[in-house]
Amino acid sequence: MELLVIQNRVFEVRGYRVMLDFHLAEMYQVETRVLKQAVRRNIERFPADFMFELTKKEATELISIGVSQSVIPPDYNFGATTPFVFTEQGVSMLSTVLKSKTAIQMNILIMRAFVRLRELTTGYAELKRQLEEYQVNATMQIAEILDIINEMAAKQNAIYKPPTTVAGFKTHSVT
Repeated sequence: MELLVIQNRVFEVRGYRVMLDFHLAEMYQVETRVLKQAVRRNIERFPADFMFELTKKEATELISIGVSQSVIPPDYNFGATTPFVFTEQGVSMLSTVLKSKTAIQMNILIMRAFVRLRELTTGYAELKRQLEEYQVNATMQIAEILDIINEMAAKQNAIYKPPTTVAGFKTHSVT
């Protein structure tokens, strides 16, 4: 599976980058219920910053934000349970409870996808910093240009002396 396919299955929920249980189950080639069962049996390995359950509202929002109509499969049963989502650390922990060769190989690919996303984010942060620096420099340059223009205008006003004599005709009154 390509890293890009995996990266497209990483979403942001509650400020965490997460993957959905059924996507992971599909990649690990196990049923979603088997994955969830393994997690529940080893729940002490999955603190809240490794794995949490989506609310019904969060699950439906994933569909409504237009990420993909296939984010939540239409046959996913919201009656008793909603999807689990796993952070990078939670996905890593899954490899300790799902020990098949497929799960281990997929886990390695998923870890690489998370690392790649982090690298991209770092690159974007550096680009943003450079743009902000450029903007500050450009703003400073514009301010400097305005200062020079204002100085020139002030000098021109200081040099320019209005004539002391009035131009035009003088009329003399005849008495």
